[in-house]
Amino acid sequence: MAQVGIFVGTVYGNALMAAEEAENILKAQGHEVKLFEEGTLEEWQFYRNHYALIVTSTTGQGDLPDSIAPLFRAVKDDVGYQPELRYGVIALGDSSYTHFCGAGHQFDELLQEQKATRIGELLEVDAQVDAEPEVVTGPWVEKWGQLIK
Repeated sequence: MAQVGIFVGTVYGNALMAAEEAENILKAQGHEVKLFEEGTLEEWQFYRNHYALIVTSTTGQGDLPDSIAPLFRAVKDDVGYQPELRYGVIALGDSSYTHFCGAGHQFDELLQEQKATRIGELLEVDAQVDAEPEVVTGPWVEKWGQLIK
């Protein structure tokens, strides 16, 4: 089975709850999973040859939460080309804001620029519609976990 690093960006805890649920689902599927609430570049680099799952909420005007912003900057400034990376993104947001799920989209765009391979579609979770994000993220993670090897 696969080794998966889950990198979390959260403000109020919803993204962390979704990430913990994802961790449980992936482990139940037999994957080796580690969750990082404030992931470092060193931890990220380990998963470059495995799988990374980014679970992040959005703050401000489509900004990254403080818990994941340093990792994003480090990946942007210090990593560059990483075609060996395979990843998924779960973006939490509120559609009443202009930059809905902006943090997740920023991370996805960066990884696409770096030629990483996204597994599955980016999942957007709207706080206006889904009060409990794990209801939406759970089925997505089940499918994502089946796509990775």
